Amino acid sequence: MTADLTSTATPDFVSTLSQAAIAYRGQRGDRPKPEVLVNALLQAEKATKQQRLTYTFESLVGKWRLCFATGTKKARERGGIVLGKGLYVPKFAAIHISFNTSLEENSGKGEIANQVQLGSVLLQLTGPAQYLGKKNLIAFDFNHMLISLFGRAVYNKPIRSGKVQSEDFYNQPIAKLPFFAFFIVTKDFIAARGRGGGLALWIR
Repeated sequence: MTADLTSTATPDFVSTLSQAAIAYRGQRGDRPKPEVLVNALLQAEKATKQQRLTYTFESLVGKWRLCFATGTKKARERGGIVLGKGLYVPKFAAIHISFNTSLEENSGKGEIANQVQLGSVLLQLTGPAQYLGKKNLIAFDFNHMLISLFGRAVYNKPIRSGKVQSEDFYNQPIAKLPFFAFFIVTKDFIAARGRGGGLALWIR
């Protein structure tokens, strides 16, 4: 069902995620400890699965700043991976992700951009994206790179991602593509699990 985890009484994990966004912006309060934030993200993911919530592609449209992310590490027992502790992205590294939908209504097609700004240097990767609403999953592939220095482009060309050619992108199985599975989407923040298993929180 299409819904919002914040539409009823606010769960504790939503309050924790909101506080992280507010504090990261420097508005007020302290940032929740990494382990507390990781737990809140896991609770949000579990709640979305249990309630079978779905979000629209349009609710993701816009530009979001990466606030917090976890890595993964190989588990010593039984193989597989486990979450790393997670960390807040340093303020001097401005990392943004943005989504735009296609002009084709309800097609699930669109574009993704991922950029990193370090001082006067900007690196931006862009490419096609496809949203699978029933799974809250957006698959993507980067096929263009822009590098600018002091606002001037020093590299602006198509790239070969090693995945697929852009014209074949929408015919590829999800298993061949990188993706994010979103489990909470609000006006102020969004969170997802990546294909590699890590969690990420972005804010407006």
